[in-house]
Amino acid sequence: MVARDIPLTRGTRFPPHRHDVHQLAWAARGVISVTVAGRIWVLPATRALWIPAGTPHSLEGGPAVARAVYLDRSPRGWRAPTPVAVTPLLRELAGHLARTADDAGRPAAAAARRRAEAVLLDLLEPVEAATIDVPMPRDPRAVAVAEALLAAPGDPRGLAAWGRRVGAAGRTLARVFDAETGMSFGRWRTNVRLRAAMLLLAEGQPVAVVAHRVGYATPSAFIAAFRTALGVSPGAYFQ
Repeated sequence: MVARDIPLTRGTRFPPHRHDVHQLAWAARGVISVTVAGRIWVLPATRALWIPAGTPHSLEGGPAVARAVYLDRSPRGWRAPTPVAVTPLLRELAGHLARTADDAGRPAAAAARRRAEAVLLDLLEPVEAATIDVPMPRDPRAVAVAEALLAAPGDPRGLAAWGRRVGAAGRTLARVFDAETGMSFGRWRTNVRLRAAMLLLAEGQPVAVVAHRVGYATPSAFIAAFRTALGVSPGAYFQ
């Protein structure tokens, strides 16, 4: 078992990659997001994501410190990404393993480390956690639109304007988004905005500021969209 703390500056992003071992990832400070097959988990200090070995995923966040624990065995045979509660004891154990990694060559330290690793595995308990699904289209014209909106989720342009930019009719783009992402362009863009909003809210940004930054005219419109997608208000979600 290897534990690492990874400092992230604002806007840090690790593109899709995979590990030969299992990974447990969360934010020791700040907030990060992990994307697996279009599903996005926003992870503060109280939630981690179990990522099975060989699973392609990307990670972004910052300013934050991402904590990653790499393991060669899986509790309960988990085969899919699984949200996990980060208890104070789990957090301290992972920090201890990260701080004492260089001491593992000494026999006494190695034995103590094995005991700590066993306790950490026992502490992994799955929890419910909502995700925001943002599957990417495949058509190059739709991909160009998608990447622009991921970079600037508050951009208000509709499909007709985007079509003029990428060389496709608005109706064509609408059909492509529906066929290749499984959702309408409007719903896809809403999910992009909500995903960006969750990261900002987790940083402590006021709701009114977040609503404006992700493209909503009023905080009430943003709260209504958030509640429709996640079942609760932004304040209740982060509590």
